[in-house]
Amino acid sequence: MADDRAPKARPLNTSDGPDSNTPPAVPPASERLQKLLARAGFGSRRACERLITDGQVTIDGRVATLGERADPASQAVAVDGVSITLPDDNVTLVLNKPVGYVVTAAPERGQRSVYALFDAPPPQLRYVGRLDADTEGLLLFTMDGELVHRLTHPRYEVNKVYEAVVGGHPSEDALERLRRGVALEDGWTAPAAVRVVETLADETVLELTIHEGRKRQVRRMCQTVGHPVHRLRRTAFGPITLDGLATGESRALRADELAALQAIAGLSAVGGAEATR
Repeated sequence: MADDRAPKARPLNTSDGPDSNTPPAVPPASERLQKLLARAGFGSRRACERLITDGQVTIDGRVATLGERADPASQAVAVDGVSITLPDDNVTLVLNKPVGYVVTAAPERGQRSVYALFDAPPPQLRYVGRLDADTEGLLLFTMDGELVHRLTHPRYEVNKVYEAVVGGHPSEDALERLRRGVALEDGWTAPAAVRVVETLADETVLELTIHEGRKRQVRRMCQTVGHPVHRLRRTAFGPITLDGLATGESRALRADELAALQAIAGLSAVGGAEATR
């Protein structure tokens, strides 16, 4: 006997497109969302990941999730409803900071900010570490939030070189104490490279290389061994030097300098991607 049951009709697809809960296809030129936010000046990638997990980031109006990728050229990426702005170029600058300027974008009344030394600093430009108002020398600025994070994180042990004019003439024992590490109120310092550059009548010029970044660390180290700092200047940060830069002047890093700086921070030269270590 023939089966006269009619075949079941397939349910109609009443949707106008893909499931609204499914993220759209990833554009081919996309990059990780936290890396985009870091380039836009929202901090390190870890900080940008928190923005995403807290639901503060949207892509084309949809709340983004950690692990997504986006292409700012074809998608609208926003933080707290405000569209992100990427710099035309990932500018990284070196400044020869004069004495008397504070390293902050919001100085107190009567203070002079290092940002006043730039003609028109981009809003995303961030300083890499700090120098005291009475310390001069090399200060880096960049728009790359991840680069800032890594260059200042103790894990990467990026060397900073200082030239200190100290009172008196340190003995070999005092120099060895600095080299081995000294006890400060916030703990022992890591070993430092120390050499005498010049001996003056009542002072000595020392070169100290450290990879830590504690507040007024070099001054406190020298004070601890009995030789207070009279003048302090930073002459190098990783592979970057002042290289004849006059006090108060700044310049953009050359491509080879930026690549060297990214390399010591464990980043590739392209878009701040993490390098294989």
